[in-house]
Amino acid sequence: MTAVAWSTHTIELNPHSVIKRFRRGSHAECAREWQALTVLSACAPGLAPVPHSVDLSAEEPVVVMSRLPGEPLRGRVLGEDQLKALAEATNEMYAAVPADALAKIPVRPGRQHELITRIRAWTPQIRPRVSNEVAEAMDLGLDWLAHSGLEDVTPPDVPPVFGPGDGNLANYLWDGTRVRVVDFEESGRSDRPFELAEITEHVAGWVDQPLDVETFLHHFDLSRAERARLLACRRLLALVWLFLLSFDDPRQPRNPPGTAERQADRLSRLLRRGSKAARGEN
Repeated sequence: MTAVAWSTHTIELNPHSVIKRFRRGSHAECAREWQALTVLSACAPGLAPVPHSVDLSAEEPVVVMSRLPGEPLRGRVLGEDQLKALAEATNEMYAAVPADALAKIPVRPGRQHELITRIRAWTPQIRPRVSNEVAEAMDLGLDWLAHSGLEDVTPPDVPPVFGPGDGNLANYLWDGTRVRVVDFEESGRSDRPFELAEITEHVAGWVDQPLDVETFLHHFDLSRAERARLLACRRLLALVWLFLLSFDDPRQPRNPPGTAERQADRLSRLLRRGSKAARGEN
């Protein structure tokens, strides 16, 4: 049995099955997990665990699924084979669900408007207690956000896709040949730029072994609108991670000391990159 204090679930690994037991009150997460496994089993067999059973009526709801082979990509040095397989797995997932079925799937939680609301609530709590480096990056990010247009209620002009909702590389399993995907409690209807930003900006993609973002993204044929949205989503998620890492308790840290300062530098570079592109600079 495995669990962490901030997790919504515990995992029991058996030789051929996995029992995912959600905490009390996490019925929505369990329902999304079951829905994703059921849909992907039909639309992209082999990409995700096969759903076996679900109990949504229990105080601690449970999903039982097949156990997939492979080791998590998090913490590994990813070569071209792994990066290509990761891109192939995500591309397969994004394209798997037909439009009529996708339209019936709710929008995933944690989309841009929810994140912006959280940032607004977090700012007065965290801003006075961070280092100068982190504070400067936060100010730059908040200034960008105010002029980004992301608070517009109009849906983005990019095709909808099915998204897993979590960019943690620990959820992508490499078996030596292909990548498969687990953990769908935050899944739902989304778009490629937002989901790709989830992967490229997740702390798991750089705090241990850095993901080669440019090589990974090179495997995706994005439209001009998707490329523009990808940069905006990367900035937004980088700002979110800056706040999250700044909340880290130094007495029980989840990440190494200085991680928030490293994230401040990542966000600042993303913001400068967009400015240079707008001016036509390299």
